[in-house]
Amino acid sequence: MPAYAIAHLQEAAPHPEIAEYIERLPATFETYGGRFLVHGTQHEVKEGSWPGHVVMIGFPGITEARSWWDSPAYREIAPLRSRHIEGDIILVEGVPEGYDPTTTAGAIRDAASAK
Repeated sequence: MPAYAIAHLQEAAPHPEIAEYIERLPATFETYGGRFLVHGTQHEVKEGSWPGHVVMIGFPGITEARSWWDSPAYREIAPLRSRHIEGDIILVEGVPEGYDPTTTAGAIRDAASAK
């Protein structure tokens, strides 16, 4: 099942360390089968607010995503970003092929009727 690293990063002033981080980042995740899915693109807010930027890296699975995040190569460069950009970063599993959301809806319906 695929997994994703998703970052919601706030606006930041340009800094040479951020440029270095971006240059070095792909080499840290390619080893784990990761690839950029979203990076440096515009987003369109439809509800609520979402200031800043979105970055999304896809991995073959959650094990690879966690291994990348914990890797010495990534831990070494992470401060280049975190010193200059605030944000939230999550690792999340995707859904399996053929996922049926009606199962989730049924569970919610059952829980709501039990109250």
